[in-house]
Amino acid sequence: MKRLLFCLMLLGAPAGAQTLYFSAIPDEDETRLIERFGAVAGYLEAELDVDVEYVPVKSYAAAVTAFRNDQIQLGWFGGLSGVQARIAVPGSRAIAQGAEDETFVTYFIANTDTGLQPSDTFPDLAGHSFTFGAQTSTSGRLMPEFWIRESTGQSPEALFSDVGFSGDHGQTLRLVASGAYDVGAMNFTVYDRAVADGLAEVDQARVIWQTPPYPDYNWTIREDVDARFGEGFADKVQAALIGMQDEALLASFPRDAFIRADNALYQPIEDTARALDIID
Repeated sequence: MKRLLFCLMLLGAPAGAQTLYFSAIPDEDETRLIERFGAVAGYLEAELDVDVEYVPVKSYAAAVTAFRNDQIQLGWFGGLSGVQARIAVPGSRAIAQGAEDETFVTYFIANTDTGLQPSDTFPDLAGHSFTFGAQTSTSGRLMPEFWIRESTGQSPEALFSDVGFSGDHGQTLRLVASGAYDVGAMNFTVYDRAVADGLAEVDQARVIWQTPPYPDYNWTIREDVDARFGEGFADKVQAALIGMQDEALLASFPRDAFIRADNALYQPIEDTARALDIID
């Protein structure tokens, strides 16, 4: 029966008021995401007194599509994918962000064999090969491309010998460490966790520059949840996220805490995406 309900949900059938479905952009290994968000589902069930189910997706675009099609009602999005989701479902709102997401940064990392060294100013990367993360990633594409253009006056295609898209931050680290690409751009929290976990890749891929801060990840909820789950439900979800205190659960993101957010915080992300013609 559970499998049938899941299949109906994927086909666009109403999820029903008994279950809150949520997903997240796949910015890391799928196994890690399932472990993390399975625990989040359990926490939210206890706090909200409704069934909560995590729905894995294969791409950033699939997360936005699931939100638009009402296959999920809550999403853990990046800055850009959150903007896209709220455009797709007018009236939806960002309700929480990580404490670190107020001032998020992207690391530019380089394979050690390139000889590129850490710099306080944008480094000379002309002629090197370069990989972004996912095409609609805020930290893996949008803001890195903005700063490439801002700092050099060139497009990535003009500046680099080859430009790729790895798909996620962990893969960016692996590709740069292996030498498949000279340089890449990735989420600082994923790199810092790789350092904390002692991953071998960090020995071959050093941080050479970081962007100025910008707003990034956010929890966004559909505009119609109060009608389906009861008046004030969106606020109740917000309170549950902000009230999350389990250190292990927060560390899995990794975030120190979740704090209140609203749509206005992400206007700079929307403006940048429009300027780069990533969204219309």
